[in-house]
Amino acid sequence: MYHVIRPEGAAHLNRPHVIVHRMKLYDDEVTLLDGIPVTTPERTWLDLAEMLTVDQLVVAGDSCVRMPRPELDGRDVPLCSVQDLQRMIDRHKGKRGLRKAKEAIALIRVGSDSPQESLLRLAIVRAGLPEPELNVPIIDDAGTRHHEPDLSYRKYRIGVEYEGELHGEEGQIVRDIARSEKYTALGWTEVRISKRHMHDDAKAAAAKVRAALLQAGWRPGR
Repeated sequence: MYHVIRPEGAAHLNRPHVIVHRMKLYDDEVTLLDGIPVTTPERTWLDLAEMLTVDQLVVAGDSCVRMPRPELDGRDVPLCSVQDLQRMIDRHKGKRGLRKAKEAIALIRVGSDSPQESLLRLAIVRAGLPEPELNVPIIDDAGTRHHEPDLSYRKYRIGVEYEGELHGEEGQIVRDIARSEKYTALGWTEVRISKRHMHDDAKAAAAKVRAALLQAGWRPGR
């Protein structure tokens, strides 16, 4: 299915597999992709607010503003900034989905590398736990930079790792074991989260993180 924006007052368009939207579209909200005019990432994000949940919008927003890894993404700048997303909200007052967009933008963070990392962060915060940092490198007492946990609490020396399906591959298993050994050597606690912990609003994942925080000395309300 294709979604097409037509200017207000334009002639009717009836094509199979095409959904037509009539709305205001500014010139700077259009870019070219392989020669085809498409909406910019920030405008697309705002349009998605009509269809997605708040959590899904946060995932999409995190993906827009994340700092890419050039060796994997083939680019070295984000698709857009949080300020770009806010500009769309401010510009299109009264647009459908605006309430969800306003709620979502307050939860968007730079640093998440995957949808599951975003959803895990949301679950942790909604469970009343401190908000973790995202993909920040561990730096030991000598100043040496080590790997970047998906989510972490430097104060409590806790790293949270989400392990997707690729972590079942033989080579990745070897790397994960080495990573766990590094956590131990650095005096950090590793909390490993998998898909099975993400069911039921990721309550099991939040419980694992909570247990690690309590063991490290965190107390609610502090």
